[in-house]
Amino acid sequence: MQTDNKIAVVTGGASGLGRATTDELVKAGIKVAILDVNEQAGAEAVAALGEENALFVTTDVTSDASVEAAFDQVIAKFNRVDICINCAGIAPAKKVLDREGQAQPLDAFAKTININLIGSFNVARVAAQMMAKNEAEGDSGERGIIINTASVAAYEGQMGQAAYAASKGGIVGMTLPMARDLARTGVRVNTIAPGIMGTPMLLGMPDNVQESLVANIQFPKRMGYPSEFGRLAIHMIENSYINGETIRLDAAIRMPAK
Repeated sequence: MQTDNKIAVVTGGASGLGRATTDELVKAGIKVAILDVNEQAGAEAVAALGEENALFVTTDVTSDASVEAAFDQVIAKFNRVDICINCAGIAPAKKVLDREGQAQPLDAFAKTININLIGSFNVARVAAQMMAKNEAEGDSGERGIIINTASVAAYEGQMGQAAYAASKGGIVGMTLPMARDLARTGVRVNTIAPGIMGTPMLLGMPDNVQESLVANIQFPKRMGYPSEFGRLAIHMIENSYINGETIRLDAAIRMPAK
């Protein structure tokens, strides 16, 4: 898919990996709609990117009504949706049993699944509906692409990450069947599974915590740059033969138990 004059929806696009991705998209000539709950960060992102290039819509990805209303606003401003990148998510740490042997509250587990997994599907299903209305492009007849965000925790969840790993494993698991569902529509579905990325939250941690995170990274021996996530998303957009695939972006890390 060519990037010029395309329209992208990015959930969680006001901060972290999502914010870095919006920068890369705009550099590539793509206009972005940021769907997020952080209104202040969303307004700051639009101010930095320019109102001609960006739109912010306060959105709860767990609500079908909120997501559908957000896409209505995107269509009203940009007339179409070509790209959807789901970065919204939470990463709580809570063991199945606490130190006193008490079970983790079920609503804590359910909240993580609801935001990370169901929220991603909720946005993707509406995006696919919008993309199906696009004119087919190029020799392949492509109409759009959806990129979801998983994590290396989908494969090597650490202690305290049962909910998070389950949510990200679900994203990996739904990538191929979604791609197969949407194949006849000309919409591709892929997933990025990042490792330890140098988001502002991680870079704000004490040095000893950062060093312990980097210790298991193979090469290059550093946290990933958020811009590297954004550039991988751009490559997925441009390379139409990448479909139904999850790509680890992790410098060969394999996470230990803790």
